[in-house]
Amino acid sequence: MNLVKRNPEWFGPASVDLLFDRFFNDSLQKSPNAFSPKVDIAETASAFEIQVAVPGFSKGDFNIDLKDGKLSIAGERKLEKESKEKNFISIQTEYGKFFKSFQLPDNIDEKGIEAAYENGILALRIPKDETKKVESKIAVK
Repeated sequence: MNLVKRNPEWFGPASVDLLFDRFFNDSLQKSPNAFSPKVDIAETASAFEIQVAVPGFSKGDFNIDLKDGKLSIAGERKLEKESKEKNFISIQTEYGKFFKSFQLPDNIDEKGIEAAYENGILALRIPKDETKKVESKIAVK
């Protein structure tokens, strides 16, 4: 028996618009070997926090760099190959390489950045350096 997922978006008056939208937007933005994980960014009084949703990774699968105030996060999740024992019917999780970069403000403590991976979330804590206040007053002319 073969399972076929029915997608209600494929039917109805918007289906042609959806087809063109997916073709032009998705095909230009995604590579078959890359994906873009979801990211949450928060600021507290003492730090910036970044959480990247990347389930199925191991701690060693990440490459995190900081250069010239730019934080870069990269990783790769390889697709498990089908075998005689396992035949994939549907694959909805994302596989391949990803790359995210963030321009950090000047008032951070670069040496205090911490990263942890737990329950599919890569969490980075970027502490602020209170001696590097980023404030300026701009006069209106």
